[in-house]
Amino acid sequence: MTENNKSDNIMGSGGHLSRGCISTPKIIPRKKSVFRHGCNKLDVYDWMQDIPSPDILKNYEYIEVRFKNSRKDFYKLPAGLDVEVGDIIAVEALPGHDIGIVTLTGNLVWYQMKKKRVKINADDFKKVYRKAKSTDIEKWVSAIEMEQPTMFKARKIAVELKLDMKISDVEYQGDKTKTIFYYTADERVDFREMIKIMAEEFQVRIEMRQIGVRQESSRIGGIGSCGRELCCSTWLTHFKSVSTNTARVQQLSLNPQKLAGQCSKLKCCLNYEYDVYLDAVKDFPNSDKILRTKAGDARHQKTDIFRGIMWYSYDSAPDSFIPVAVEKVRDIILKNAKNIIPEQLEEFKMEDEEKKIDFENVVGQDDITRFDRVKK
Repeated sequence: MTENNKSDNIMGSGGHLSRGCISTPKIIPRKKSVFRHGCNKLDVYDWMQDIPSPDILKNYEYIEVRFKNSRKDFYKLPAGLDVEVGDIIAVEALPGHDIGIVTLTGNLVWYQMKKKRVKINADDFKKVYRKAKSTDIEKWVSAIEMEQPTMFKARKIAVELKLDMKISDVEYQGDKTKTIFYYTADERVDFREMIKIMAEEFQVRIEMRQIGVRQESSRIGGIGSCGRELCCSTWLTHFKSVSTNTARVQQLSLNPQKLAGQCSKLKCCLNYEYDVYLDAVKDFPNSDKILRTKAGDARHQKTDIFRGIMWYSYDSAPDSFIPVAVEKVRDIILKNAKNIIPEQLEEFKMEDEEKKIDFENVVGQDDITRFDRVKK
């Protein structure tokens, strides 16, 4: 069988194998869709593809390559090798070579390397060897199929050695000469004996790499409380710290069961609207201020940030909330500072208007008539 026939059998007619999530690469019929295979975590949108390249970047010799999960790296192209996004290539590794998929070429690679502060050194910068041959892809796919059984065996070894650790993922190098075991542990773990046993069992070079609980959740995946797939397992690659103050500013209940994600840490999505809330509350008066009236002192109870309403209640009637507009609250505080005491807070009360729904934009006139009849 010729090399081209082997390639067709492995990859399908004109297709390519995809890699970018924890599942085994699957055949995709169109090359341009190789990096859009249902797991978009490592996809890159090249917003500079229609911008003419400056002279310094016209023949830029560096590319970005993706591997399993969120692992990416930059490599130097050899002279004369032309690659495109989606090509499967063999790259330099220690030891041997690894197999990855090209995710980015051209101008944007330069900006990405500058953003991540990658130092370019012609002597020790990792290189691209070649486009992957059919034999390379065969070995690569068989290595991927071994990852899950290897993980189960490694977990069994860890239990037998009574090690307080959890192996959450395994990644084989493309040439089957090295395996990376990702694990989580609360304390330092002495796994020297475990490495000896696994090296004899799997006949490969072993590397143990500790990850955090957030990285573990991103590798395992799952469904969040919102009903969607976890952000960290689909597109989120950089984890920013989340504090309880983030939830407090957004007027959320400080309930750990509701605020925590599957990693038992505060949900990353709490940061998504945090800046919007900060802009909205920057002109709000201090909620710790007590509003003094002749009817009694009133303390802050809750706030509707986007409607600009603050609720207060008298110390004598803590269960009775009085809505007051932010502007009125600010005026009362200024008056109190000048020893001007209003009669009562009710004179500043903001009347809540019922929201009217414009059904004409949603349903027909006959439906509106029926709605009014049922309402009556």
